[in-house]
Amino acid sequence: MGHVFCIANQKGGVGKTTTSVNLAAALARRGHRVLLVDLDPQGNATMGSGIDKRTLERSVYQVLVGLSGLEEATLRSESGGYDVLPANRELAGAEVELVDLPRREFRLRDALAAAPAAYDFVLIDCPPSLSLLTLNALTCAHGVIIPMQCEYYALEGLSDLANTIKRVHANLNRDLRIVGLLRVMFDPRVTLQQQVSEEVQRHFGEKVFTTVIPRNVRLAEAPSHGMPGVVFDPRARGALAYLEFAAELERRLGMVAPLAEAH
Repeated sequence: MGHVFCIANQKGGVGKTTTSVNLAAALARRGHRVLLVDLDPQGNATMGSGIDKRTLERSVYQVLVGLSGLEEATLRSESGGYDVLPANRELAGAEVELVDLPRREFRLRDALAAAPAAYDFVLIDCPPSLSLLTLNALTCAHGVIIPMQCEYYALEGLSDLANTIKRVHANLNRDLRIVGLLRVMFDPRVTLQQQVSEEVQRHFGEKVFTTVIPRNVRLAEAPSHGMPGVVFDPRARGALAYLEFAAELERRLGMVAPLAEAH
C-alpha cells in the first residue's frame, strides 16, 4: 500500500469532498493508481465519482463491520480513472455497531492491510465530525491533508483538529502527521480571506501548501454530472489548481509521476 492520506476537517462545508474527488482524479491523470475511500454517510464522494450510492450492493459499511472484503466492495470511477470504496446512508449505523466490535478504531486499517491490490495513493474522505469513523481514518493514515476556507473561525477549528491529530499520533498511530493545509474556495478580492490566509501562513509556515484553490463555479457544477471537476472542465481555474496541487503533493513526497503527464 502506498501513501494513505485522509482529507479531514471537523468543520462542514470546507471542501473536503471536492478536494478528495479532484485530488484523486488529478493524481490518476498523472499516472498514479488511486483508491478513494468515502467515509462520509452522505456518500457525496461516491456520487461525485459517477457511482450511484442508491444501488450499491456492498459499501464501506460492509467492509467496516466485517461483512465484505475491500476488493469485493471496491468499484471503478470510469469518469475519474480511480477506484472507489463507496458509501451510502448505511454507514451512519456503523457508528453504533463499531462500538461493540473488536479493534473498533482499526477496522479500516485492517481492511486496507488485507487488500491484495496495490495503490500509490489511498485518499479517505472523512465526515465533518471527530467521530469513530474519522478515528478509523486517522488510525490508518500516514498523514492528514486539511482543506480550509480562509474565514474567521478557521483557525479555532484548525487548533482543535491539530490537537486530535496529536492525541491519535501519541496513542494509536505513530506514523500520523499533518501533511499540509490547503486553502480552498479562496477569493482574493475579500480582504478578510487575505488576512486569514496570511495568519495561517505565519502560524503553520511550511505546512501550508503553496497551491491555492480558487472559488470556481465549474468545480461546483461537476458533481451533478457525476464526474470530478478536473475531468468535467479541465481548463477551468479550479481544475487547473487541483492539477497543480497534485503536482505539489508529489514534490513534497519526493515522487515523480509515473507518466510525465497523463492526458
